[in-house]
Amino acid sequence: MTIMTTTFIPCGAKVPFISMVAGAVFDGSAWVATSAYFVGMAAIFVSGIMLKKTKLFSGDPAPFVMELPAYHMPTAGNVLRSMWECGWSFIKKAGTIILLSTIVIWFMTYFGFTSEGFRMLAEEEMDQSLLAAAGSAIAWIFIPLGWGNWQAAVASITGLVAKENIVGTMGIPYPGGWPESGANFSMAEGYSFLVFNLLCAPCFAAISAIKREMNHTKWTWFAISYQCGLAYVAALMVYQISSAFTGHLNVAGLFAAIVLLGGMLYMLFRPYKEATRLPRKMKLKMAK
Repeated sequence: MTIMTTTFIPCGAKVPFISMVAGAVFDGSAWVATSAYFVGMAAIFVSGIMLKKTKLFSGDPAPFVMELPAYHMPTAGNVLRSMWECGWSFIKKAGTIILLSTIVIWFMTYFGFTSEGFRMLAEEEMDQSLLAAAGSAIAWIFIPLGWGNWQAAVASITGLVAKENIVGTMGIPYPGGWPESGANFSMAEGYSFLVFNLLCAPCFAAISAIKREMNHTKWTWFAISYQCGLAYVAALMVYQISSAFTGHLNVAGLFAAIVLLGGMLYMLFRPYKEATRLPRKMKLKMAK
């Protein structure tokens, strides 16, 4: 359960994406970043309570012991060493994974098939690009979340490689930068986009760490499926409920959001089954 929920807290790789949404859609509001961390914490608490009430995680909790080291004032050498390791790690990622994936995305954005055959496209022809074709094939999945366009759909998929990729991907089909990308999102759509990419499956590096810690393929896929499912449900509720308050009511979408919210509340407040009775061995021990 800890492995499944740890990635809900925004990591350093998600900070550029949070900054992009805050700057492009919410006019640089500082509350967007603050709320992102509260969304992550709420997802952990809600997940912990709901999962505990399922058969997979029912029973007595496993003992947890953590040995804390002695506290010392940080030395300049340790701070600089830690800063260098983190900075060099990002430089390597930016120069390899992020760079290569951005080049592939650029190529797929500016090349495509037209009536004249396969060629390089102008900016006004991006809807005919390879990236647009791939994104349009999956964009319908995100229509209930408010951002069912190929640009946002592709950005969410490339975010699985590295979360910083979302910023690079959004910058290619929107060459005008943040003002242009922000103009294509309302506040409800932008926050739904933020919530989904905050809570969905993390980058490939984190997924490989999950696989290593789980040491089981099925549990790894279950963790990824749960993360993506919770992200989808949370983003749907955010968009549909907020749209109802802003005058863009979708009856079917609002009904689905209320049903899902009701299901989550039921799981949260449903009593634990094991708390209502004692095991037979425990009864015999108490009787003696």
